[in-house]
Amino acid sequence: MLRRRQFQQLAAGALALPAVSQVHAQAYPAQPVRLMVGFAAGQAIDILARLIGQSLAEQFAQQVIVENKPGAGGNIAAEQVARATADGYTLLVIGANNPINSTLYDKLAFDLLRDFAPVAGIYRVFQVMVVNPTFPAKTVPEFIAYAKANPGKINFGSAGTGSVAHVTGEWFKMTAGINMQHVPYRGAPLALADLMSGQVQVMFDNLPSSIEHIRAGRLRALAVSTPAPLELLPGIPTLGEFLAGFETSAFAGLGAPAGTPRDVVDKLNKGVTAALADPKIKARILDLGGVPMPMTPAEFGRFLAAETEKWAKVIRAADIKPG
Repeated sequence: MLRRRQFQQLAAGALALPAVSQVHAQAYPAQPVRLMVGFAAGQAIDILARLIGQSLAEQFAQQVIVENKPGAGGNIAAEQVARATADGYTLLVIGANNPINSTLYDKLAFDLLRDFAPVAGIYRVFQVMVVNPTFPAKTVPEFIAYAKANPGKINFGSAGTGSVAHVTGEWFKMTAGINMQHVPYRGAPLALADLMSGQVQVMFDNLPSSIEHIRAGRLRALAVSTPAPLELLPGIPTLGEFLAGFETSAFAGLGAPAGTPRDVVDKLNKGVTAALADPKIKARILDLGGVPMPMTPAEFGRFLAAETEKWAKVIRAADIKPG
């Protein structure tokens, strides 16, 4: 009799679950939502997080707080969110660093693809291959030919070990079959300064920080890492035209702790998608040199898996270690 009564109680509880979940979705968010950014304030990923956060706050009539937790290449913020309660109130602004870090760091206390529920894509920023105007090569084929004739004599700068600029340069080396020396800097501005002074010869930089130097003639653009040519740089080919399948980007998206209720994830995704459709936000993304990247949770999940796999191959082949 006791077992039968227990079974009836459990069955009644199970039947009540969908109703509880529905109430939870209607109530969410009932308290402030935190967006964790793994970098200092003022960077592009932080600016976009604040724009999206403001839009979500207006849509949800609830406070959305952006918290900056820089350190360890963004891993401090990621670990904090991975360990947070899976209720949709603590979210991670996922960047290109996260798929890279999945392989770059041997012992992380979390797994990007296992411990996070993908929520939404926000934006992408592509790279541009730039050289000093005095460099003899004026095209990608000429650059590759020069590199093969002068093995190890070309230095490529980056914003730091494990940055998108670094792994893009390593991937270019692998696919083009050339040898270049990596020179890491503490941020893109220092690397660009040495590129313009001739201390390094090439850089695979995020477009926003190079575009004005290209327009002013201080740098020469050889190619972009986009799927198709950019209107911003007319006449500049894509790297994929010379190296099949070569496409890279920095990006931002939103992730929640694994196990976050699907209805909460869907509500957040709907909110981000609506924000990206806002003409003012779209214009700001374009102003920062990016393009909006609206995605369903499933699409963003596949995107993260593909990025993680791509950079894992490059990092292992080049034997890259954290700086």
